[in-house]
Amino acid sequence: MRIAVLCLQGAFIEHIRMLEKTGAEAFEIRQRRDLLSRSYDGLVIPGGESTVIGKLLGDLGMTEDVRSMIKGGMPVFGTCAGLILLAKKIENDSRAGLGTMDIAVRRNAYGRQLGSFSCTAEMKGVGTIPMTFIRAPYIERVFGKAESLAVVDGHIVAARQDNQLVTAFHPELTDDTRVHEYFLGMISGSKR
Repeated sequence: MRIAVLCLQGAFIEHIRMLEKTGAEAFEIRQRRDLLSRSYDGLVIPGGESTVIGKLLGDLGMTEDVRSMIKGGMPVFGTCAGLILLAKKIENDSRAGLGTMDIAVRRNAYGRQLGSFSCTAEMKGVGTIPMTFIRAPYIERVFGKAESLAVVDGHIVAARQDNQLVTAFHPELTDDTRVHEYFLGMISGSKR
């Protein structure tokens, strides 16, 4: 299985390493020709700074291509900033991202860098896993086709909608590959 990782900013190398640990082939998307000239089975949008990643997607002419691919069925996994970019509604920010997923999110919901934390919690379809939150958002609500997969302290921190998976936490910063395996399983299931 070949997975593209958006490498414009943020924790992309950690996703590549995690995907390789699962046996998947991962490669970097840095510009529009990388996005359009290769074949792959899924896309990862990493954590980082959502406003920077969103701006770079626009500056590089990739926003509409990525949105179209996701709407056309390309499986996508967004962590932290990736979650924010995929959300249809950002409660505390008027800027728009890709807007492909039926979720409303709150940016930097846990506060500044000092509000970062780790815990273990249950994720539907995955089990009890370690979760690392860094200036994390959370999902205020799911609607339409989106479904909540994990809740921490009363807030939704993982969700799925068809071919889209999002987490407010960073599974790529742990040694546990199960969230990435879940994403690969989504891809395998969509090919049947």
